[in-house]
Amino acid sequence: MPEAFALHRFDHADALAEGLATRVAAQLREALDARGKALLAVSGGSTPKRFFEQLSQMPLDWARVTVTLVDERWVPESNERSNARLVKVTLLQHQAAEANFVPLYVAAPTPEAAIATLRARLGELPSTFDVVILGMGGDGHTASFFPGGDRLAEALDLKGTARVLPMRAEGAGEPRITFTLPALLDSRALFLHIEGEAKRSVFDTACEPGSTLPMGAVLRAAPQLEPWWCP
Repeated sequence: MPEAFALHRFDHADALAEGLATRVAAQLREALDARGKALLAVSGGSTPKRFFEQLSQMPLDWARVTVTLVDERWVPESNERSNARLVKVTLLQHQAAEANFVPLYVAAPTPEAAIATLRARLGELPSTFDVVILGMGGDGHTASFFPGGDRLAEALDLKGTARVLPMRAEGAGEPRITFTLPALLDSRALFLHIEGEAKRSVFDTACEPGSTLPMGAVLRAAPQLEPWWCP
């Protein structure tokens, strides 16, 4: 594993969740002190639930924090697979209930049909994130950068100008909408939250030179990334 990606290792998920929540809260406070507001992008899935619950209770001026998603399944919040639903149930609670949430889903049949509306919505946000927290799937995807994705090359293109793109892939289930890699790299702090030996193995593979995993492309472009892991 490259020295740049030395793991923040914890013995169990609760310790990781508390440690990462403390670290992210400190980054958000720093942003609030420096600029009066903060922008946080988080990932969905099952892994971040404990972390969200810990972060929701961190003392900071949440009314000046905007939360959005790294990516989203093209389903409404009433759907159990909605990342927005997960965030509202687990993160936007307790002290964090005062945060402003900007969803990626728009009530339209496809992400392509909603892209103009969504880009206008996101255009009201700062161009630079204060914190981005990525997850990773067992297939090496992160955000909606799925192996075989129909717009994967475009989403990973470091010279690309699009901030968000639709994505479809066999392993994705529903159509997706995702921030592109250049957009996610424009962050003052970038974290990767993974758990379990299987994902550690995938991460190690992604760290190898020439890895074809989408996560590998992200790691090559993001030497500042901090990976946090527990067995």
